[in-house]
Amino acid sequence: MTQQASPSSRQPPEGTPQPPGHRWDELRGRRGTEQTALASHRFRLSRAPLRARASTALIAVALIVTVTTFAQAAHGQPPNKGASTTTSLATSRPPAPAAAASRGTSRSITVVGIGDSVTSGYNCNCETFVGLYATQLAAQDDVATSSVNLGVPGWTSSQLLAAMTKPGAFRSQVANADILLVTIGANDLNPLESAGPSSCPATCYTPLIDSAGHNVELIVDAARAANPAHPPMVLVTDYWNVFQDGDVGTAEHGAAFQSWSDALTRAESTRICGGAQSAGATCVSLYAPFKGNGSINPTSLLAADGDHPNAAGHQLIASTLLAATPRTVP
Repeated sequence: MTQQASPSSRQPPEGTPQPPGHRWDELRGRRGTEQTALASHRFRLSRAPLRARASTALIAVALIVTVTTFAQAAHGQPPNKGASTTTSLATSRPPAPAAAASRGTSRSITVVGIGDSVTSGYNCNCETFVGLYATQLAAQDDVATSSVNLGVPGWTSSQLLAAMTKPGAFRSQVANADILLVTIGANDLNPLESAGPSSCPATCYTPLIDSAGHNVELIVDAARAANPAHPPMVLVTDYWNVFQDGDVGTAEHGAAFQSWSDALTRAESTRICGGAQSAGATCVSLYAPFKGNGSINPTSLLAADGDHPNAAGHQLIASTLLAATPRTVP
């Protein structure tokens, strides 16, 4: 989102570090096969002489041990279910094989977040909504998850699109995503902040928001093209405000500017959602969760700069994304 010369800036500080799958495995049937084999042995044992029973029992035990050992060697230990591991923001949790088998999957669902300083967690010093979403998804659906945060403070939609279409580490990590979370477009409007309401009516800002919406559509297309054999589920968010908001925004810019930035934000949200939906992605609005119909003061959800979400804000974004996630995860 927008960059100020003060600590509330959303531009990347100098020296910002660089940022930086397959369907559910069906494991049903193995237990049923083993139980059927054991039941068959028990039936034969019930009709055999005592010595034959003892011999057959030993054979049955050996068969079960052999089948179990083979299965473990062939498939390995499944990851911890119902827990989340975060590649970039948290440490991995130890595996729990029995829990993983309960849902029939032996792989982790990878959540990747791309976008600007909102995605990166700028000015929060907290776990971002990307990692929180992965953790909440794991708990809700009893699956194993991991997360990678590729947010870059200050990025515009054009910069993100360029990274998405250029071969390299960034695109490779996006290609590994099962679920892709996208938040981008606020910084595209930075040139308008100095203009304000008196100098930039709708006819002034429409070309910029149209460009941002078109880029979002291309970003979603590029994400799917990165791995055509396993395209990710894509959720694209909009913003509660592309500039500062709450008490800080009002104090620094005044009520007229806040009213103008609200109208500008709503207009860009419409265009971003249109672009996302045209490309087949799910659009997740953050405006109502933060501000209701526009009458709610979002200060309690913002960092001290009035521009970025704080820990409570990131929690809200994660839960909003989770509620909008289709039940069938790739």
